[in-house]
Amino acid sequence: MPQASTPISDAESRVMETLWQEAPLSSEQIVAAVQANSDWHEKTVRTLLNRLLGKGAVQVTRDGRRYLYSPVLSRAQWQSQESHSLLDRVFGGRVAPLLAHFSQHEKLSPNDIAELRKLIDAIERKER
Repeated sequence: MPQASTPISDAESRVMETLWQEAPLSSEQIVAAVQANSDWHEKTVRTLLNRLLGKGAVQVTRDGRRYLYSPVLSRAQWQSQESHSLLDRVFGGRVAPLLAHFSQHEKLSPNDIAELRKLIDAIERKER
């Protein structure tokens, strides 16, 4: 189980994206996939993969003569950790100031506003 207190860095998340798209993969496949979208050296990708192993975010299984890597940390778990971290660090753990910031500094489309209304309605129905 990944440790919730161990954050995944931006660089590590790029390796995780590869595994979330398709797993299990060998280290060679991971290196090739990450290098297809970056100029990272093979050693960099392998270092990141080993860090993720140490954090418990990925697991490795032996398949004959090779090792296959799979995510333990799901994309949804990572998104939850990242969103809570952002809320805590920047907005004191509160969602309302986040939404106020976006309404003041970012252009919300009519579709965005409609989605937010639906979410608020669903939350109100759930709390009744």
